[in-house]
Amino acid sequence: MPRIFAAGVTSLVGGRYVHWDDIRRMPPPGELDRRTWWLGIKLARAQLMRELPLRAVGGLPFRYSLPDRALELLHSIDQHSAGEIIVSETIKNPGDRRRYLVNSLFEEAITSSQLEGASATRQVAKEMLRTGRPPRDRSERMILNNYQAMAALHGLAGRSLAPDDVLQLHAVVTRDTLPDETAAGRLQRPDEERVVVEAPDGTVVHIPPPAAELPGRLAAMCRFANGGDTNGFMHPVVRAILLHLWLAYDHPFEDGNGRTARTLFYRAMLSSGYWLFEYVTISRLLIKAPAQYARAFLYTETDEFDATYFILHQLEIIRRAIDELHHYLGRKMEELRETLQLVRRADLNYRQKALITHALRHPDAEYTYQSHAISHRVVRQSARTDLLTLEARGLLERTTVGRRNVFRPSRNLNELLATER
Repeated sequence: MPRIFAAGVTSLVGGRYVHWDDIRRMPPPGELDRRTWWLGIKLARAQLMRELPLRAVGGLPFRYSLPDRALELLHSIDQHSAGEIIVSETIKNPGDRRRYLVNSLFEEAITSSQLEGASATRQVAKEMLRTGRPPRDRSERMILNNYQAMAALHGLAGRSLAPDDVLQLHAVVTRDTLPDETAAGRLQRPDEERVVVEAPDGTVVHIPPPAAELPGRLAAMCRFANGGDTNGFMHPVVRAILLHLWLAYDHPFEDGNGRTARTLFYRAMLSSGYWLFEYVTISRLLIKAPAQYARAFLYTETDEFDATYFILHQLEIIRRAIDELHHYLGRKMEELRETLQLVRRADLNYRQKALITHALRHPDAEYTYQSHAISHRVVRQSARTDLLTLEARGLLERTTVGRRNVFRPSRNLNELLATER
């Protein structure tokens, strides 16, 4: 023990929360051997650990700590995604907000399903979701199900989570994708072969709890999700991440456990006021490095159920996903500014320029001869000429509602203006 203290061993190595798998490849400090070094690290961590109500097979509790890096990431996430924060002007616009929401739902539905084996390409999957055509195969059905589950989260957010809510969510996620259709929306039964988690080479890396324990474990998970069974304050983002881990560890369903776990994470974030997570997709980053995602689970399970590894991994993913969203919104704002410059230079009269400027900011707006005439205090014939000219150039699309002509911005208005340079 004196040698451990003399070597200045702490819970971190070079600021990182490392696993034994890392330690055995690193040179130990001072005169320590690797096992003594690891013992010192574990002793330092033990003083920082908080116990969780989640129990491993055999009864050992999961535990976690929050190193400085975790606190830094949590602060950053709070700054950039919670409350009525000032964000890009585009996300405040109702029309843009709906469009970004749909795009993010598409992205999360597709990549979360691809993480679990869906083979449909993003292009084909987006075409299916946009057009509303029926899915052609199991992969497309997985993606459609995931989209519908994500779209339904608002109904779950903001109220207590019950076991039946989790079962219903799973039923949506797995509808018409399981060999045994009765397995959708129910826990595995004791008389069924229990699912296991395998590595790509077929090695079993996780054996979940027995099916007989699943009803009680699901009830405990819901109590945890609702803020119970914890001593003291737990940061809501940490709780959402641990909810993801909990369901993934219990693996209570025949299939669709990962998709259900990630959907529960989103539900927890929205319930805690992190409204920006309507637009953030984590699975797109997870699928870029699936080995790191799997390793975060494995390190937790092989180091006395220390969930800190999984928390740190997910916090890094969340922060990167938020950064990507803000970069995306920044690009969209720049594109809007460039397009507005094009409008100012376009061969249009001042009324038409004003209408197109409004349409760019309000893509769901509707215009009629009367509304345009009133807005610009011109006669109906002038308003009619303005709108029909914009329609002829493809900038507006006309529909008939009753006996009225109604004009809406073309879906590719930005691109059309760019071609008019």
